[in-house]
Amino acid sequence: MPRHWRAPLSFFLSVFVLPLCTSAANSFENTAIVRTVELGGALVHVTTTYAVKALEDGSSVYTIALGEQEHAHTSWLEAKLKGQSALLPLEDFGYHPDSGVFLYTVELPKALDTNATANLVIETVQTHATFPWPEEAAQKDPQSLKYNSELFVLSPYKTAVQRTKIRAPNPQVHSFTEPEDVGFTTDSVVTKSGATITYGPFHDIPPSAAQDFVDAKQKQITVHYSYDLPVLEVTKLERAAEISHWGANLNIEDKIALHNAGPRLKGHFSRLEFQTQSYFGRQAPHMLPAINLLLPAGIHSAYFYDLVGNVSTSHLRTAPSVPKGANSNSFSLLELRPRYPIMGGWNYSFTLGWDSPLADYAGYDKSTGKYIVGVPIMTVIPTAVVDEAEITIVLPEGATDIDYFAPFPALKETITTHITYLDTIGRPKITLKYKELTDKHSGTIYVTYKVPFRAHLQKPLAVATAFIGLFAIALTWRRVDTRIRRK
Repeated sequence: MPRHWRAPLSFFLSVFVLPLCTSAANSFENTAIVRTVELGGALVHVTTTYAVKALEDGSSVYTIALGEQEHAHTSWLEAKLKGQSALLPLEDFGYHPDSGVFLYTVELPKALDTNATANLVIETVQTHATFPWPEEAAQKDPQSLKYNSELFVLSPYKTAVQRTKIRAPNPQVHSFTEPEDVGFTTDSVVTKSGATITYGPFHDIPPSAAQDFVDAKQKQITVHYSYDLPVLEVTKLERAAEISHWGANLNIEDKIALHNAGPRLKGHFSRLEFQTQSYFGRQAPHMLPAINLLLPAGIHSAYFYDLVGNVSTSHLRTAPSVPKGANSNSFSLLELRPRYPIMGGWNYSFTLGWDSPLADYAGYDKSTGKYIVGVPIMTVIPTAVVDEAEITIVLPEGATDIDYFAPFPALKETITTHITYLDTIGRPKITLKYKELTDKHSGTIYVTYKVPFRAHLQKPLAVATAFIGLFAIALTWRRVDTRIRRK
């Protein structure tokens, strides 16, 4: 999850965060909270809308709270005003031990006067929040998942009314929790309409971002639903991007360890059953026979191989290059078909790479003398979560004044030296490590650097020196008599 900064010091918590919590309830009131949960496979998208009313003049900082369970599964969090696309500044204040919640503050674009209102939208993406149930399934069985969550949306402010809507991918919902002794309502606690399950409305909820409220009032809810797509996880992604000025090329190579997190296959795999399902168009939902990936436009020399070797059961439809700065939805389509269908619980590791014209990603700033190159963080696999990612960017040999700008902070960042063929001093290598990446993290890393004129000549001079040395050795060898006896 993107966090601007975190202060783990207990002194800071006692000096700033505790007064923040105690004074928060005096700044705003929630006239309504509506949470919508879009159930999926490895990813669950959650949208929470807060209709807030200021209780004092100059109220501009709104505090949101996430419970421990919700925070553990949240990989992405962003805030904006309803109907607007601009993101609002968000700060992470970490865990508040007294209340047992994680606190964030959102800065409103304009301070609110007393009784002024605003609609704040918080969008989050949850990972690993679902699990298959039953845990095993035969090759022709359907697939079902369970989703666990908390009933009430925690907030340090008083809430007039609150609802939670959980939308399944289809109306086939096997079961859902009907909590008892909830309070805050005189109507039915839960209702179902089609694929939507609604909890609430709940009225006059006191400030709930407190351990006492969680222990006394918070309830656990579970939804058991049918899911008709494979549950995909990328357990490890290693992306290597190599920038070459001499070749005017950007090479990108992905090493992907793919895991099907659906129900484990019960019994043995039957090729006959698989062919029958393919013929009648009724493949099991927990089976992954192929993947369609959207790659950048203008790529060429693509390759795809696994641990055995080259995989020929794939097809690439390339799109022409798009000028830098142009808004285009043009992509190259790679239809990737593994050697075998990936069943629930199975793994498949493969390598995917391609070359692109460097001009599609690079620019030159004459005022600073720096090159600017944009490297995509990853190729999004639809509905998949990336558990661990390591992004390496190899710059040209001799690059100096290196700087880079990632769209969100990395867990670990290093700059080392990478040595390959025809190198003399090696090339600078930037390494960024991430965890729990989703489709929201598909940004671009911008790298700026200088390449002195002598660095451009370094490689041809090294090659020329190697050839001259080789010719000198051959010439010397021809002139030296190595025979024991002369004829």
